Amino acid sequence: MTHTDEPTTAPSTSPLAATGPSRRVLLASAGIGAVALSGCGAAEQAANDVASSASNAATDAVKDAISKATIPVGGGKVFPDHKVVVTQPASGEFKAFSAVCTHQSCVVADVADGTINCACHGSKFDITTGAVKNGPATSPLPEKSVTVSGDGISVS
Repeated sequence: MTHTDEPTTAPSTSPLAATGPSRRVLLASAGIGAVALSGCGAAEQAANDVASSASNAATDAVKDAISKATIPVGGGKVFPDHKVVVTQPASGEFKAFSAVCTHQSCVVADVADGTINCACHGSKFDITTGAVKNGPATSPLPEKSVTVSGDGISVS
């Protein structure tokens, strides 16, 4: 019988020698994903709450700063600095809403074709009621009080 000094290599049974992620790692990752997805509704509600309180503070400063002539009939105008959108659905009828989208708190981009439009994810809101016309938003834009005096519009 001859003896060799070469070591023999036995297959490793150590869990660290695996070539991919362990079953525990995969299951933990799947669990984290499920928790993140289940929080989407709560995240949208939190965004709605933030949007509502932020827009309330921003509109306090919009007093007689808006000229009636700047709001087109059947359309509207976004005032991003004040986080307000003012519309004129019919001649002489003025409406105001928070300009903070209730989906994920983006400021809406414009008013066109009878809707207030958010460019972030495509939500559209009715210019008369603020109701959702196209998602992903599920809540309407909060309405603001409008006072018309002379040629000016105040929003609160």
